[in-house]
Amino acid sequence: MSEFLSYRTLAGPGRDEIVIQKSRFIGQAWPCVSEEEALSHLRRVREETRDARHHCYAYIIGKNEGILRYSDDGEPGGTAGMPIISLLRSEKLVDCCCVVTRYFGGILLGTGGLVRAYTEGCRVAIRSAGMVRMEKTCRDLCEVPYSCWDTVRYTLDRLPARCEDLSYGAAVSFTLLTRSRDRDSVLRELEQVSGRTLVALEDGEKYAAWED
Repeated sequence: MSEFLSYRTLAGPGRDEIVIQKSRFIGQAWPCVSEEEALSHLRRVREETRDARHHCYAYIIGKNEGILRYSDDGEPGGTAGMPIISLLRSEKLVDCCCVVTRYFGGILLGTGGLVRAYTEGCRVAIRSAGMVRMEKTCRDLCEVPYSCWDTVRYTLDRLPARCEDLSYGAAVSFTLLTRSRDRDSVLRELEQVSGRTLVALEDGEKYAAWED
């Protein structure tokens, strides 16, 4: 697993648009984990809006911002791609891309106007997509006797943990998700309230979304 305990990215795809001085700016954003995926989104946008004048974009790939790319796509240098990537970085977003498509409305916006327009085009796109914190998360397969399940369940409600895949068989079984940094303390407390009857089998580690 990566050394990064957490990172911020987009919750899903997003799309919104704004009109400034008769120019239409369509902002679209996606989570993506590779440069190939980001470029695939860009190609699709260009194909779907081939009659547009500009498709300005930026993407950041890697939890350490290992790949950063942007393009003004014919707009004056520094007025489009740079504002998009600057906003992504100011929001501390990685593994994401954003394309802002412009349909020119006949009125020149000037350098400052373009910077503000493309910044806002990116802003509405990522607002539509939503942002989420992905944290290194442990998964444990757990089992407790029925006699202590109520106590365990009430304890889980106040712990930094999630209970999934609940099932009732010879005992109560469930999947426990905890941030990696919380796993030991959560399991200690559950073991204590269950009278040390809790059985927990570690089942891997991955990144999962938690409230930011």
